[in-house]
Amino acid sequence: MKIDLSDTTASKINKALVKGRRAIGTPAVGMVLTMVIVTDEENAYDSIKAAEEASHEHPSRTLVVVRRHARTPRDRTSSHLDAEVRVGADAGAGETVVLRMYGAVSDHADSVVLPLLLPDAPVVVWWPVDAPEVPVKDPLGALAQRRITDMYAVETPLAALEARAASYAPGDTDLAWTRLTPWRSMLAAALDQARTEVTSAAVESEDENPSAELLARWLEARLRVPVERVVTAGPVVTAVRLGTANGEIRIDRPEGPLATLNLPGQPSRTLALKVRSTSELIAEELRRLDADEMYAVALRGGSGEGADRG
Repeated sequence: MKIDLSDTTASKINKALVKGRRAIGTPAVGMVLTMVIVTDEENAYDSIKAAEEASHEHPSRTLVVVRRHARTPRDRTSSHLDAEVRVGADAGAGETVVLRMYGAVSDHADSVVLPLLLPDAPVVVWWPVDAPEVPVKDPLGALAQRRITDMYAVETPLAALEARAASYAPGDTDLAWTRLTPWRSMLAAALDQARTEVTSAAVESEDENPSAELLARWLEARLRVPVERVVTAGPVVTAVRLGTANGEIRIDRPEGPLATLNLPGQPSRTLALKVRSTSELIAEELRRLDADEMYAVALRGGSGEGADRG
Protein backbone atom coordinates (compact mmCIF):
# COMPACT_ATOMS: atom_id res chain seq x y z
CA MET A 1 0.00 0.00 0.00
CA LYS A 2 1.28 3.46 -0.92
CA ILE A 3 0.07 6.84 0.30
CA ASP A 4 1.35 10.03 -1.38
CA LEU A 5 1.42 13.25 0.62
CA SER A 6 2.22 16.67 -0.89
CA ASP A 7 3.42 19.70 1.07
CA THR A 8 3.02 17.73 4.28
CA THR A 9 4.30 17.58 7.85
CA ALA A 10 5.71 14.92 10.17
CA SER A 11 2.39 14.82 12.05
CA LYS A 12 0.45 14.03 8.87
CA ILE A 13 3.01 11.36 7.94
CA ASN A 14 2.55 9.64 11.31
CA LYS A 15 -1.21 9.66 10.80
CA ALA A 16 -0.76 8.16 7.32
CA LEU A 17 1.40 5.37 8.81
CA VAL A 18 -1.34 4.52 11.34
CA LYS A 19 -3.97 4.63 8.59
CA GLY A 20 -1.88 2.35 6.37
CA ARG A 21 -1.29 -0.23 9.12
CA ARG A 22 -4.99 -0.35 9.92
CA ALA A 23 -5.88 -0.72 6.25
CA ILE A 24 -3.71 -3.82 5.88
CA GLY A 25 -4.82 -5.26 9.21
CA THR A 26 -1.64 -4.80 11.28
CA PRO A 27 -2.29 -1.92 13.69
CA ALA A 28 0.63 -2.84 15.98
CA VAL A 29 4.15 -1.53 15.36
CA GLY A 30 6.27 -4.69 15.19
CA MET A 31 9.59 -3.13 14.20
CA VAL A 32 12.90 -3.30 16.04
CA LEU A 33 14.72 -0.20 14.79
CA THR A 34 14.59 2.89 12.60
CA MET A 35 16.79 2.97 9.53
CA VAL A 36 17.46 6.46 8.12
CA ILE A 37 18.86 6.53 4.58
CA VAL A 38 20.32 9.84 3.41
CA THR A 39 20.73 9.79 -0.35
CA ASP A 40 20.07 11.57 -3.63
CA GLU A 41 17.35 10.80 -6.14
CA GLU A 42 19.73 8.88 -8.40
CA ASN A 43 20.63 6.33 -5.71
CA ALA A 44 17.32 6.27 -3.83
CA TYR A 45 15.79 3.28 -5.65
CA ASP A 46 18.74 0.92 -5.08
CA SER A 47 19.10 2.04 -1.45
CA ILE A 48 15.41 1.50 -0.68
CA LYS A 49 15.48 -1.91 -2.33
CA ALA A 50 18.49 -2.98 -0.27
CA ALA A 51 16.90 -1.75 2.97
CA GLU A 52 13.60 -3.49 2.23
CA GLU A 53 15.39 -6.78 1.55
CA ALA A 54 17.35 -6.41 4.79
CA SER A 55 14.09 -5.70 6.66
CA HIS A 56 13.02 -9.34 6.24
CA GLU A 57 15.73 -10.14 8.80
CA HIS A 58 15.38 -6.90 10.76
CA PRO A 59 11.84 -5.42 10.56
CA SER A 60 12.33 -1.68 10.62
CA ARG A 61 10.86 1.70 9.83
CA THR A 62 12.91 3.07 6.95
CA LEU A 63 13.04 6.85 6.53
CA VAL A 64 14.59 7.90 3.23
CA VAL A 65 15.81 11.50 3.18
CA VAL A 66 16.11 12.86 -0.36
CA ARG A 67 17.20 16.48 -0.64
CA ARG A 68 15.86 17.92 -3.87
CA HIS A 69 17.65 20.83 -5.56
CA ALA A 70 15.39 23.57 -6.94
CA ARG A 71 15.83 24.45 -10.61
CA THR A 72 14.88 28.13 -10.45
CA PRO A 73 15.58 30.99 -7.99
CA ARG A 74 11.85 31.16 -7.22
CA ASP A 75 11.73 27.49 -6.34
CA ARG A 76 14.75 27.89 -4.09
CA THR A 77 12.78 30.25 -1.87
CA SER A 78 10.02 27.67 -1.53
CA SER A 79 10.31 25.24 1.35
CA HIS A 80 8.12 22.16 1.53
CA LEU A 81 8.08 18.43 2.18
CA ASP A 82 6.58 15.69 0.03
CA ALA A 83 6.29 12.15 1.33
CA GLU A 84 5.52 8.67 0.04
CA VAL A 85 4.36 6.26 2.74
CA ARG A 86 4.69 2.53 2.02
CA VAL A 87 3.33 -0.25 4.21
CA GLY A 88 2.65 -3.92 3.71
CA ALA A 89 4.05 -5.70 0.65
CA ASP A 90 5.36 -2.40 -0.74
CA ALA A 91 7.73 -1.97 2.21
CA GLY A 92 9.36 -5.35 2.80
CA ALA A 93 8.79 -6.48 6.38
CA GLY A 94 8.46 -2.98 7.82
CA GLU A 95 7.43 0.52 6.83
CA THR A 96 9.09 2.91 4.40
CA VAL A 97 8.67 6.67 4.22
CA VAL A 98 10.38 8.52 1.37
CA LEU A 99 10.88 12.16 2.39
CA ARG A 100 11.58 14.56 -0.47
CA MET A 101 12.71 17.89 0.94
CA TYR A 102 12.76 21.18 -0.93
CA GLY A 103 14.29 24.52 0.02
CA ALA A 104 15.19 25.41 3.59
CA VAL A 105 13.55 22.31 5.04
CA SER A 106 16.33 20.19 3.54
CA ASP A 107 18.80 22.01 5.80
CA HIS A 108 16.86 20.87 8.85
CA ALA A 109 16.19 17.24 7.95
CA ASP A 110 16.75 16.18 11.56
CA SER A 111 13.71 18.18 12.71
CA VAL A 112 11.57 16.28 10.20
CA VAL A 113 13.04 12.88 10.99
CA LEU A 114 13.00 13.15 14.79
CA PRO A 115 9.17 12.92 15.23
CA LEU A 116 9.11 9.89 12.89
CA LEU A 117 11.61 7.75 14.84
CA LEU A 118 10.22 4.68 16.55
CA PRO A 119 10.09 5.32 20.32
CA ASP A 120 12.62 3.47 22.46
CA ALA A 121 14.20 1.78 19.42
CA PRO A 122 17.76 2.11 18.09
CA VAL A 123 18.47 4.35 15.13
CA VAL A 124 20.81 3.53 12.25
CA VAL A 125 21.81 6.12 9.66
CA TRP A 126 23.19 5.01 6.29
CA TRP A 127 24.75 7.27 3.67
CA PRO A 128 25.01 5.25 0.40
CA VAL A 129 26.75 8.27 -1.19
CA ASP A 130 27.97 11.71 -0.11
CA ALA A 131 28.61 10.87 3.53
CA PRO A 132 29.54 13.77 5.83
CA GLU A 133 33.19 14.25 6.72
CA VAL A 134 32.46 13.61 10.39
CA PRO A 135 29.36 11.37 10.58
CA VAL A 136 28.89 11.65 14.36
CA LYS A 137 28.69 15.47 14.11
CA ASP A 138 26.11 15.42 11.33
CA PRO A 139 22.63 16.40 12.67
CA LEU A 140 21.16 13.09 11.48
CA GLY A 141 24.23 11.11 12.49
CA ALA A 142 23.94 12.50 16.01
CA LEU A 143 20.55 10.76 16.35
CA ALA A 144 21.99 7.32 15.61
CA GLN A 145 23.61 4.49 17.53
CA ARG A 146 25.09 3.19 14.26
CA ARG A 147 26.39 5.26 11.33
CA ILE A 148 27.12 3.45 8.06
CA THR A 149 29.17 4.91 5.21
CA ASP A 150 30.65 3.36 2.07
CA MET A 151 34.12 4.26 0.80
CA TYR A 152 33.37 2.45 -2.46
CA ALA A 153 31.04 5.35 -3.35
CA VAL A 154 33.72 8.08 -3.45
CA GLU A 155 36.24 9.00 -6.14
CA THR A 156 39.26 8.80 -3.83
CA PRO A 157 38.54 5.93 -1.41
CA LEU A 158 41.95 5.87 0.27
CA ALA A 159 41.68 9.57 1.06
CA ALA A 160 38.22 8.87 2.47
CA LEU A 161 39.73 6.09 4.57
CA GLU A 162 42.17 8.53 6.16
CA ALA A 163 39.28 10.92 6.86
CA ARG A 164 37.31 8.09 8.50
CA ALA A 165 40.32 7.21 10.64
CA ALA A 166 40.66 10.82 11.80
CA SER A 167 36.96 11.27 12.58
CA TYR A 168 36.14 7.81 13.97
CA ALA A 169 33.67 7.66 16.84
CA PRO A 170 32.13 4.54 18.46
CA GLY A 171 29.15 3.55 16.32
CA ASP A 172 30.84 4.36 12.99
CA THR A 173 31.31 1.64 10.41
CA ASP A 174 31.77 1.33 6.67
CA LEU A 175 30.56 -1.21 4.11
CA ALA A 176 34.14 -1.50 2.83
CA TRP A 177 34.86 -3.14 6.19
CA THR A 178 31.67 -5.23 6.20
CA ARG A 179 32.68 -6.74 2.84
CA LEU A 180 35.71 -8.27 4.58
CA THR A 181 33.83 -10.43 7.09
CA PRO A 182 34.16 -13.68 5.07
CA TRP A 183 37.87 -12.99 4.41
CA ARG A 184 38.54 -12.35 8.09
CA SER A 185 36.65 -15.47 9.15
CA MET A 186 38.54 -17.67 6.71
CA LEU A 187 41.92 -16.22 7.63
CA ALA A 188 41.21 -16.76 11.34
CA ALA A 189 40.15 -20.37 10.67
CA ALA A 190 43.25 -20.98 8.52
CA LEU A 191 45.56 -19.70 11.26
CA ASP A 192 43.81 -21.89 13.83
CA GLN A 193 44.54 -24.91 11.65
CA ALA A 194 48.12 -23.97 10.77
CA ARG A 195 49.17 -23.25 14.39
CA THR A 196 52.33 -21.44 13.34
CA GLU A 197 53.75 -17.94 13.63
CA VAL A 198 53.23 -15.59 10.70
CA THR A 199 56.39 -13.79 9.62
CA SER A 200 55.15 -11.88 6.56
CA ALA A 201 51.91 -11.06 4.76
CA ALA A 202 50.58 -9.65 1.51
CA VAL A 203 47.15 -8.51 0.30
CA GLU A 204 46.46 -8.56 -3.43
CA SER A 205 43.72 -6.42 -4.95
CA GLU A 206 42.80 -3.90 -7.57
CA ASP A 207 44.33 -0.44 -7.12
CA GLU A 208 42.80 2.00 -4.61
CA ASN A 209 40.58 -0.64 -3.03
CA PRO A 210 39.51 0.49 0.47
CA SER A 211 38.61 -3.03 1.65
CA ALA A 212 42.09 -4.26 0.74
CA GLU A 213 43.69 -1.40 2.66
CA LEU A 214 41.52 -2.07 5.71
CA LEU A 215 42.36 -5.77 5.52
CA ALA A 216 46.08 -5.01 5.32
CA ARG A 217 45.89 -2.66 8.30
CA TRP A 218 43.91 -5.21 10.30
CA LEU A 219 46.51 -7.89 9.59
CA GLU A 220 49.32 -5.51 10.58
CA ALA A 221 47.58 -4.79 13.87
CA ARG A 222 46.69 -8.38 14.68
CA LEU A 223 49.80 -10.19 13.42
CA ARG A 224 52.30 -7.40 14.07
CA VAL A 225 54.09 -7.95 10.78
CA PRO A 226 54.44 -5.61 7.78
CA VAL A 227 51.83 -6.30 5.10
CA GLU A 228 52.71 -5.84 1.43
CA ARG A 229 50.07 -4.32 -0.87
CA VAL A 230 50.12 -5.98 -4.30
CA VAL A 231 48.11 -4.47 -7.17
CA THR A 232 46.27 -6.94 -9.42
CA ALA A 233 43.59 -6.66 -12.08
CA GLY A 234 40.92 -7.40 -9.50
CA PRO A 235 38.06 -7.51 -9.06
CA VAL A 236 38.24 -6.32 -5.44
CA VAL A 237 40.47 -8.41 -3.10
CA THR A 238 41.92 -11.33 -5.07
CA ALA A 239 44.32 -13.01 -2.62
CA VAL A 240 45.90 -12.95 0.83
CA ARG A 241 49.28 -14.60 1.47
CA LEU A 242 50.71 -15.28 4.94
CA GLY A 243 54.34 -16.41 5.19
CA THR A 244 55.32 -18.89 7.92
CA ALA A 245 58.34 -21.04 8.73
CA ASN A 246 56.40 -24.08 7.48
CA GLY A 247 55.35 -22.54 4.17
CA GLU A 248 52.77 -20.14 2.80
CA ILE A 249 49.12 -19.86 3.82
CA ARG A 250 47.17 -18.54 0.85
CA ILE A 251 43.55 -17.72 0.07
CA ASP A 252 43.15 -17.02 -3.63
CA ARG A 253 40.00 -15.69 -5.30
CA PRO A 254 40.89 -14.30 -8.74
CA GLU A 255 37.23 -14.07 -9.80
CA GLY A 256 33.83 -15.62 -9.23
CA PRO A 257 32.21 -16.88 -5.99
CA LEU A 258 34.82 -19.52 -5.11
CA ALA A 259 38.22 -19.27 -3.45
CA THR A 260 41.08 -21.73 -2.96
CA LEU A 261 42.69 -22.22 0.45
CA ASN A 262 46.24 -23.58 0.60
CA LEU A 263 47.81 -24.59 3.92
CA PRO A 264 51.36 -25.94 4.36
CA GLY A 265 51.44 -29.71 4.07
CA GLN A 266 47.73 -30.03 3.26
CA PRO A 267 45.83 -30.45 -0.01
CA SER A 268 44.15 -27.32 -1.36
CA ARG A 269 40.45 -26.93 -0.77
CA THR A 270 37.68 -24.85 -2.35
CA LEU A 271 35.71 -22.33 -0.29
CA ALA A 272 32.63 -20.22 -0.97
CA LEU A 273 33.66 -16.56 -1.01
CA LYS A 274 31.20 -14.60 -3.11
CA VAL A 275 30.90 -10.83 -3.45
CA ARG A 276 27.82 -10.10 -1.35
CA SER A 277 24.93 -7.80 -2.26
CA THR A 278 24.34 -4.47 -0.53
CA SER A 279 21.24 -5.85 1.22
CA GLU A 280 23.33 -8.66 2.73
CA LEU A 281 25.91 -6.15 3.96
CA ILE A 282 23.23 -3.94 5.54
CA ALA A 283 21.59 -6.96 7.18
CA GLU A 284 24.94 -7.91 8.72
CA GLU A 285 25.47 -4.42 10.10
CA LEU A 286 22.04 -4.45 11.73
CA ARG A 287 22.81 -7.64 13.66
CA ARG A 288 24.96 -5.70 16.12
CA LEU A 289 24.58 -2.05 17.00
CA ASP A 290 27.38 -1.69 19.53
CA ALA A 291 30.76 -0.14 18.71
CA ASP A 292 32.79 -2.10 16.16
CA GLU A 293 36.17 -2.17 17.86
CA MET A 294 37.83 -4.19 15.11
CA TYR A 295 36.87 -1.54 12.55
CA ALA A 296 38.59 1.02 14.74
CA VAL A 297 41.66 -1.23 14.92
CA ALA A 298 41.69 -1.59 11.13
CA LEU A 299 41.42 2.16 10.62
CA ARG A 300 44.43 2.77 12.87
CA GLY A 301 46.46 -0.15 11.56
CA GLY A 302 49.62 -1.45 13.18
CA SER A 303 50.61 1.97 14.49
CA GLY A 304 47.43 2.50 16.52
CA GLU A 305 46.55 1.58 20.08
CA GLY A 306 44.37 -1.26 18.81
CA ALA A 307 47.53 -3.14 17.74
CA ASP A 308 48.10 -4.06 21.36
CA ARG A 309 44.88 -6.06 21.56
CA GLY A 310 45.36 -9.78 20.99
